[in-house]
Amino acid sequence: MTEATDLIARATASGVTIATAESCTGGLIAAALTDVPGSSAVVDRGFVTYSNAAKMQMLGVREDTLNSHGAVSEEVAREMAEGALNRSGTALAVSVTGIAGPGGSEFKPEGRVCFGLAVNGGATQTETVEFGARGRAEVRRAACDHALNLLRSALP
Repeated sequence: MTEATDLIARATASGVTIATAESCTGGLIAAALTDVPGSSAVVDRGFVTYSNAAKMQMLGVREDTLNSHGAVSEEVAREMAEGALNRSGTALAVSVTGIAGPGGSEFKPEGRVCFGLAVNGGATQTETVEFGARGRAEVRRAACDHALNLLRSALP
């Protein structure tokens, strides 16, 4: 059973609905979830907010947060997850923002990805994972897998 298949089965059994807010993964998380037959019972929507403008307009990320911390930050990941949760009315929302590569900088290297997990009625969790300069496709795949694991960890 794949990670997404197990996640959908558990969410369906517990009646938990899910939204995603994605930047560097460009919709891969939502695609992984909706590849599973029956996912429409739990997957409500996915936001692909690649630009800062989209993050602000679609998810309510504050311009001050983007200016103070940059798009690749736990602060932005938190606001993305909370925005997705609030705009969708789901029980869970996961967010991802990072630098898939190529490129990056001394301060924000390639492979750095920040995650947010918002739970209806609970505290939002954030974390940063350094996947390293594995190449764009591999960083995006690893970020998608990590986000699925975060969602699964929040299920009853």
